Amino acid sequence: MSTSSKGYRLSAATGIHRGDRMYQQDQVDILVHARVPGCVLAVVADGMGGKSGGRKASDQVILTARQLFDRYSPTTEDARDVLKQLVLESHLMIKLTAITAEEEPHSTVAAFLVSPNRECDVIHAGDSRVYHFRGADMVSRTKDHSYVQRLVDEGQITEEEANTHPQSNLLTGCLGTFQDPPITLHHIDRLEIGDSLLACSDGLWHYFTPRELGAIVNTLPPREASEMLVSKARQRARGGGDNLSLALVRVDLLT
Repeated sequence: MSTSSKGYRLSAATGIHRGDRMYQQDQVDILVHARVPGCVLAVVADGMGGKSGGRKASDQVILTARQLFDRYSPTTEDARDVLKQLVLESHLMIKLTAITAEEEPHSTVAAFLVSPNRECDVIHAGDSRVYHFRGADMVSRTKDHSYVQRLVDEGQITEEEANTHPQSNLLTGCLGTFQDPPITLHHIDRLEIGDSLLACSDGLWHYFTPRELGAIVNTLPPREASEMLVSKARQRARGGGDNLSLALVRVDLLT
């Protein structure tokens, strides 16, 4: 899909795969504002907590995102407030779901909202990530709310060691737990032509270096890039891959 405004086009694609799990708990969506061209919300949610519990949690994140974005007015409301609402309301609804379910539903979230003036706001909770690339070079990425990220920050292990750490899936924050979820916001002043934004679950980013991700999203159109990322992640998982999902948006020159 694409939406255009002021000489540029936002090209986008999603990708999702069950991996080698018995069921799919990831959910992903890219929403185009119904009334304001150039305004897009992308959301990735990685559900946890059993077959139905995890899927209920990630479904709730996507449902909340759709409801909030449908009411969102880019000209009068702050994008950061909408993203905070997305996390907090999803968290509350997941906790309410847990009261009536035997499972303990939890979910990560990684989301970004592109405004019509090409500003972008990012939020995440858990270990689903948002990467910002300028061409093939990574400008920034979100920092996981996880035990191994804390070890990396403290200098106890390297990024490479974190990927193979036995407790790499231990989160320090997400949606649906007793504690309030972490709310980590990041603001991008202006997206330039050739910039890409990639939101993805750990089932995808675990198999790539930032350099590899940047090369793929910069070289290929979003649809082909998403297909290649899913395919390569599946190959590298060698039969042991998690659910994986991604949302990719690129700023292209309008020709």
